[in-house]
Amino acid sequence: MNHPTTARTATEVLLPGRVEPDGLELRRRDLPAPSTGQVLVDVEATGISFAEQQMRLGRYYDQPPFPFVPGYDLVGTVAEVGPGVDPALVGRRVAALTKTGGWASAVLLTAADLVDVPEGLDPVEVETLVVNGISAWQLLHRQARVRSGQTILVHGANGGVGTVLVQLARHAGVRVIGTSSARNADAVRALGAEHVDYAAPDLAARVRELAPGGVDAVFDHVGGPGIVDSWRLLAPGGVLVAYGTASTKDQTGSARVPVLKLVLRLLLWNALPNRRRATFYDLWAGRRKADRFRARLREDLGQVLALLADGTLTAQVAARLPLTEAAAALALAESRTVVGKVVLVP
Repeated sequence: MNHPTTARTATEVLLPGRVEPDGLELRRRDLPAPSTGQVLVDVEATGISFAEQQMRLGRYYDQPPFPFVPGYDLVGTVAEVGPGVDPALVGRRVAALTKTGGWASAVLLTAADLVDVPEGLDPVEVETLVVNGISAWQLLHRQARVRSGQTILVHGANGGVGTVLVQLARHAGVRVIGTSSARNADAVRALGAEHVDYAAPDLAARVRELAPGGVDAVFDHVGGPGIVDSWRLLAPGGVLVAYGTASTKDQTGSARVPVLKLVLRLLLWNALPNRRRATFYDLWAGRRKADRFRARLREDLGQVLALLADGTLTAQVAARLPLTEAAAALALAESRTVVGKVVLVP
């Protein structure tokens, strides 16, 4: 059995309320020993996803009440295990989805939620592919079920999920049209996509020029009025996969209403007599069937990390910053100037 010999004090980044990035707070907290089924993980890397940017403004669909510690995912090494957990886990590098709580130097996690990380991989690079890699894999292969030779449109192709989506699609033999700002055009092209400036007033017309018959799938994290163009750009038999409402990030009011409106719109489109379909992707769908949900996460992240290990995927690390500089890191992530993911290193 593995028992802690000394108390563990963790540094955490606290989101106290609706604040600007410089309103984040640092705190030190003593962690209890792992209880039954738990492990203590020393965090090596944790990232800034769009979810935390929404949470800062109280705009994430099901975020906890303020104050809380953000952090959607992490990579770290198991330091201690609680009763009922295999002691062989100690010293093993793992990844985990947390939704919140990851912005810390050490965390307590349920052992069943851990995913093994192959040896020899940089934990910062792995971190860019935990929530983003799982999401991209499932969007592409479980939701849209893309096939070699098809053409897809990826909105936000320079973002955390977008950069992985483009690479996975190209690996699958799929042609990719990717939108981003003009400043990130070269980076998007370097990933293998054909670039379209998302700010262009004729964005839909430009996509039509590249794919006159329409595209086989659109991956849209933006929502808002632009979702109509995403639907209209589909070829017969195509699928629109919506997975966010980024356009409403700076709005006021309920964070749930935009999501519910989007889902209702998709359902109405599916009810129309047409040869296209629309779906809303929720990473946490099916989590009530815990064993199946965890097995799927392990399988999908395992596929992604294997591609990182063999060089098929290139991790898009926008920046590595200390956990204590979380405010600057969040501001950078929100600047819309970066390609990939900003990572915090405790």
